[in-house]
Amino acid sequence: MDHPLNDQPLFHSMRVPFEGRELYADSLQASEDAYALCIHGGGSKGSSVYREFRHFLFVHGIGSTALDCLGHERTGGNLEGSSLASREKQILTVLRHLTMTPTILVGASMGAYNAILLAKRLGVQQLILVVPGIYAPQAFNVPFGPEFSAVIRSESDAWLALGEFTGRLLVVAAECDEVVPAEIPEKIVSSACKAESVQLLTIPGAKHKGLLPQILNSAEGVQALKTCLRLDTARGQALA
Repeated sequence: MDHPLNDQPLFHSMRVPFEGRELYADSLQASEDAYALCIHGGGSKGSSVYREFRHFLFVHGIGSTALDCLGHERTGGNLEGSSLASREKQILTVLRHLTMTPTILVGASMGAYNAILLAKRLGVQQLILVVPGIYAPQAFNVPFGPEFSAVIRSESDAWLALGEFTGRLLVVAAECDEVVPAEIPEKIVSSACKAESVQLLTIPGAKHKGLLPQILNSAEGVQALKTCLRLDTARGQALA
């Protein structure tokens, strides 16, 4: 099923079976081979946080897919019945229903941790992490809830995964983030020692929520995206 999204290009909706439920996702095809998978965080919103961001990608010839994980938006269900491990399974389940292979991973908040762990497995060339949440491996299989919160702050396996990433990395931090400590984005950058390029962009005055539109409303944010995605090359300039 195709549907318009606030006068934006047509998105193709999918309902993907997953463990007795259905995951809702949508894809947007564009003109280039580059393709993005967008992973939302653990807050109240789901894939809708990426609407403006995906339109930006589309304008520059990049298609995308975003899903609503269990407990979010169209998929619904009980968030407490999910986990980081379940989210990874959900993402991979949706990917198996796509005709395109992602070359770009975008992860916001909790979704950034999923993106980091999936980057090598999927062989992506670009990794964009927005207000990134980082978790301990002991938390991976623990259902969301009090037990999960009790184990998330141990040393993370994300640092090793980042150290093996060889593509282009953009980390976007919020200056007034009340959830993610300032040292997390900095450690992500320092851990990505093999990356082709690394950028850390801090949005002045921004808080944890609602950061994606602020990136697009910032000249520095747009330029950082173009640099990470190679849109500042001749191809990108032709599409701009």
